[in-house]
Amino acid sequence: MTRPPKPQSRADKVSLWQYMRLFRHDILSAQPERLYRAWMAEFRTPFFRSYMVNDADLIQAVLKERPKDFPKSDRVGSGLRPLLGNSVFLTNGETWERQRRIIDPAFEGGRLRDTFPSIRDAARAATDRFTALAGQEIDIEPETSHAAADVIFRTLFSIPIEHKIAREVFEAFHRYQRSQPILNLAAFLPVPAWMPRGYRKSTKQSARHIRALIHTLTQARQTEIDAGTAPQDLATKIMITPDPQTGARFDVDEMVDQVAIFFLAGHETSASAMAWSLYLLALFPDWQDRVAEEARAADLDDFSQMSKLKITRDVFRETLRLYPPVPMMVRETTRPEIFRKRAVKPGAQVVISQWHLHRQNRLWEAPDDFDPARWETENGRSCARDAYLPFSAGTRVCPGAGFAMIEGVMMLACILRDLRVELTNAPPPVPVAHLTVRSRDGIRLRIVRR
Repeated sequence: MTRPPKPQSRADKVSLWQYMRLFRHDILSAQPERLYRAWMAEFRTPFFRSYMVNDADLIQAVLKERPKDFPKSDRVGSGLRPLLGNSVFLTNGETWERQRRIIDPAFEGGRLRDTFPSIRDAARAATDRFTALAGQEIDIEPETSHAAADVIFRTLFSIPIEHKIAREVFEAFHRYQRSQPILNLAAFLPVPAWMPRGYRKSTKQSARHIRALIHTLTQARQTEIDAGTAPQDLATKIMITPDPQTGARFDVDEMVDQVAIFFLAGHETSASAMAWSLYLLALFPDWQDRVAEEARAADLDDFSQMSKLKITRDVFRETLRLYPPVPMMVRETTRPEIFRKRAVKPGAQVVISQWHLHRQNRLWEAPDDFDPARWETENGRSCARDAYLPFSAGTRVCPGAGFAMIEGVMMLACILRDLRVELTNAPPPVPVAHLTVRSRDGIRLRIVRR
């Protein structure tokens, strides 16, 4: 049976120096094969201990039952700080709680219905671009990046990606994500706060450029809000929402941090998921035909019709299982713990690897197979509760999870209703993790009119 591509695992034992080099190059292939069946694994360095957990009870404790005891680790966050500043993705404690109190209302209740027209318009624009490419073999990843960025700009700032600043942000972000490894020197060594973090010059330059462009958009929006002329999109909703405890709102600089993570979380992750979805549907054309048939039977202009795209939703869920855009989360212990009868000291790193959890061969049936029908089985429903974390879980669950599901399903339905994607003679894509799970050498597909 055809199986989707999976990176080759490293040798079971390597030196710390070898591991650092492998990890900076690609998180996925830097890990040993045994992690796909382990409930827990301990990694020792001269400076700290790291524990990868695939145990449902431990994950429940870390993410849901006692999240304050396991704050986000800055070993990963420090590598992203040049771009993300003090965004909600990196903060902990009272700062994070305040940020979420202001951000969460923008994604609650009817906001999905409110943002649907922007998602629909971006999906139409993406379909037009794909249609213009019919008959050609292309790398699909730049196209899905373009489509996902278009969604973000339309929903956040009511501008299409063709807007001059939107285009500049998109191009600068592409350069940034290719230059910045997920971890830098501070992830492995006890580097003092005053010591340089080893950022590449190109990374710092791209981050400064992106933040300057975002600042221009955000300052313009604040001016519109003050004048009472701002459109009622996500940026306006967040910027006018006061903290219910203090009444304070985000100022422009604070909003720049949040827009940076919205772009990272809402653009990079969606682009990754859409690209892998299209590849999987080219690899399994019978499922592609079912998605197309379902799309043709629905009115894609009507938000209420989204609930009818069940097959498309299951395909997208299965893609997020096999290729979770964010492959790992890292937390840190703040007090002595017992993990599976093993003593764990404060300051240890707790790694929850969605990549390995979603393919845990003692939990999932046929974990490396592409099978959207699994979500209707007893095993699929059980694993969906205990071993499926594409958007994290608990208090730090991604506030845009519902948004992302609507976007992914709508994009697939709209594009595949009238077009087909087919494999080419190019080698199968090799998954690697930069900021998100992408293909090492791109994903080449042929676009064909139905």
